[in-house]
Order: sequence, then structure tokens, then C-alpha cells
Amino acid sequence: MPPAIASSTISLPTLVIAVGVLLASGVLVWWLMRSRQPSRPAHAEARAAEVVPAPVVLDSMAVMGTAMIDSGYPVGLVRDALEDLAAASGRPTVQAVVFPTSILVSATDTAAAQTRAVTAGDSSYLLYQVDAVDRIVGVARTRPRAAEWVRRRIQGVAALPAPFTRLQRIGAYGVLSASLSVLLGASGPGVLLAGLMGLAVGTVLLLTERLSPSSHALVIVAVALGVALVVLLVAHALDPGVLPAMIAPLVILLPGGLLTIAVIELATGQMMSGAARAAAGAMRLLLLATGIVAASALVGIPTRDPVAGNPLGAIAPWIAVGLFGIGITIYQCARPASIGWIVIVLYVAYGAQVIGDVLFDGVLSALVGAAVMTPVAVIIARHRTGPPALVSFLPAFWLLVPGALGLTGVAGVLNGDLDATGTIITTVATMIAIALGVLLGLAVSGSLRGFANAEFDEFDKSAQTSEQQDGPSKEP
Repeated sequence: MPPAIASSTISLPTLVIAVGVLLASGVLVWWLMRSRQPSRPAHAEARAAEVVPAPVVLDSMAVMGTAMIDSGYPVGLVRDALEDLAAASGRPTVQAVVFPTSILVSATDTAAAQTRAVTAGDSSYLLYQVDAVDRIVGVARTRPRAAEWVRRRIQGVAALPAPFTRLQRIGAYGVLSASLSVLLGASGPGVLLAGLMGLAVGTVLLLTERLSPSSHALVIVAVALGVALVVLLVAHALDPGVLPAMIAPLVILLPGGLLTIAVIELATGQMMSGAARAAAGAMRLLLLATGIVAASALVGIPTRDPVAGNPLGAIAPWIAVGLFGIGITIYQCARPASIGWIVIVLYVAYGAQVIGDVLFDGVLSALVGAAVMTPVAVIIARHRTGPPALVSFLPAFWLLVPGALGLTGVAGVLNGDLDATGTIITTVATMIAIALGVLLGLAVSGSLRGFANAEFDEFDKSAQTSEQQDGPSKEP
């Protein structure tokens, strides 16, 4: 068996561009590290803080933990943040038990034990809300007597106005779907079809986002079935080159972030949480596969001659990465100031994935992409204007998972081999590889606290102003 580099199908211009992108990102990372201002030693101040009443601390911990779960943080980091909030409030003995669907916090250092138990994970925050939660948590972990302020701010996150309208989000979904189909090797008509299907899927997802969780499974199957039927019918009638367009409109439904966080939790000893997330992610994949396989059985899959390289040229994928980054950040409502930073992380992830495909081929290319982009995302998060690392990670998950599947030939599977089991196994292996890459990148950049937040002066000043206006936290 020859080494992967001897049989790689990556063209030389694409490889040269990938190397150039990584070199440019290396220069950017060096500049960010040199320009970073040292953080203040706030933990020492927090330990000497005035003791906040236990009910105030417990209520604040419950609200903040729920918001972090809804933002998608691993449970280990949620527990660390809650313990830091308790320590900053003068109650270091308060304990927290965190699961993906519930949070339990308890204080035993009072005359009578006090406990709060809340459900979590009932909703999912958009990127601008994740950004706000991360910044508030950054203050909560270090600022003395901020518990009551944190509770009020967290409760207001759900009411924050979205930076983009629903019409803008639907249009952005069409853009990200079309650009992703370019990365998957679709033909020109396939890119157009992917964009149109993206508009339809984006509309359906926004119209059904407020449905009960019990209805989400039906929506996923219906969307996958509808997309697969349309793409297969067009492939039969016009051009088999549109087949890669089947995956692109479904990218948001792929549980990339969910399974990646699950693997991280399993690898770090959070067995119950990791197993629960893995089961939820596996069910999502099965629902998607059900819709696609049902459509394939109804109308059949046309044959398609394999195409070497990208049919739209070596430059097209690099343009598509930038358009994908803009589309995904608008659809997921990231802060407008974060779009440039997220696009940089996406370019780093895709460039490293291309090089990984040359060296290792297949699924391991996703590991290389995740391992290289993780330190970049963490360093950008420490910059004053950069988004939190988790905000940068999520769009990269949606790029790496379908991208790795394209590199391993998922389009070829759909071209004539109705082997859904093989596709699911490849998808799960890809997500595990991404999780391992993230762990490797976090090990290089420091620790798992790389997911966590940095201090932000504007929120810190807001906390101080709130304390001056409201006074110290009091018993409710």
C-alpha cells in the first residue's frame, strides 16, 4: 500500500495555496501573541471578596450554568465556571453537578443545606448570544460580588436583539449551502441547485425553530427526504454532477459540534454527559440517513463518472471557504465584528485539512484541520475584539465534517452505492477525528480552559457600575 502522498488527488496549486494560507495565519498568530496585553490577577482579589448570601450565589450559578449548557459548552468547563463564580462570591465550598439536561448546585456551609436544581438544554443559543454569555461568564469567574449582576445579565441574553433579520439569515443559508457544494465537488448546476435548496431549507428551519422538541425529529427526516428527492430527480433528468449538492443544504443538521463535544467529554472523564451527547448525535445522523436512504430507494441513484480535482477549478474552493464563513456567521447570527475573525479560523482549518489529506488521506485530514485551527481560535479569543473560542469552533465544525466527507468520497457513495452504514461510520469517524484534533490543539495552546473565556474590560466596567448603583448583593 503506497503512502497517502503518493496517491493524493490534491492538485499542486491547491496545495501551494494551502501552504500560503497557513504561513499567513502563522504571521497573524505571532502578531496577536505579541500585541496581547497581560490580564490582571483578578483571582487573588476574588478570594478576598466579601461573602455573598448563599441564595444569591446559588440562583446565579443555576442561571449561568443553564446558559452555558444552552451555548454548547462541555460540562467540565461549565462546572469549573460555576465553581469560580462561587469562589469569587466568597463561597468556595459550594458544589455543582452538571449534566447536558440538568444542573444541581448545593451549599452546605450555611446553617441548613441549600440546593438549586434546574433543567437545561431545552434551547440552543445563536452565536451572538454565546458571545454575550461568554463575556458575562468571564466577569463572573473573577469579579467579587458580581453574582447578582451576573444573574440579571444572563437572564437578559435571551431578549438580546439578533444582529440580522430572518430574511438575511435565509439568504445567508443559501450562500453557505452553495459554497459548501463547491467544496464537495459539485458541478456548476449543482452549486445553483444547492443554493436554491439552501434557501428552502433555511426557510423551513426558521419557520419550525419554535416547535416542541418532539417535532424536531420529524422536521429533520422531512428536510432530508425533500432535499434528497429533489437532488436525485435533477441528477436523473439533467446532470449527475449535482449529487454533491445533497449534503450541502443539510450541513446545519449534521451534529458535528454535538458529537465533537461528546468525544471531548468522554476523553476527559465525563462519561455520563459524553455518552448522552453521543447518543443524541447518533440519533441525529440516523434521522438524516433515514430521509436520504428513503429518497434513494424511491427514485434510485444515477451513475456519475468520477471527476479528478474540483470541477470549478483550483481557486473556487478558496473563494467558497470565505463565502461559507460569511454565510454561516450571518445565519447563526454572530456579531458583525466577529465575521472576519471566524473567516480566518475557517481558512486555517481548511488549509490544514488540505495538507492533512495530502499526508494522511481520508478521515485523518479532519484531525489535522481541527488540531491546527484550535490554537488559532484560542489566541483570537484572547484578543480584545476576537469572538470566544466556541463561537469560532462551531462554524469550523460545519466546514470540517462535510469537507472531510468530500475528501473521503461521500459523493462517490451517493453516486451508486446505497451503503448508508458505511457513510454513517465515516461520518462518526470524522467527528471523532475532529474531537481528537481539538484536544490536541488545546493541549498545544494550554489546557481545556482554552474553551473558556477571557476578561473583557467593557463587561468588567459594567459590573463595577452595577455594583456602585445597586450596592452589594443582598438576600432576596
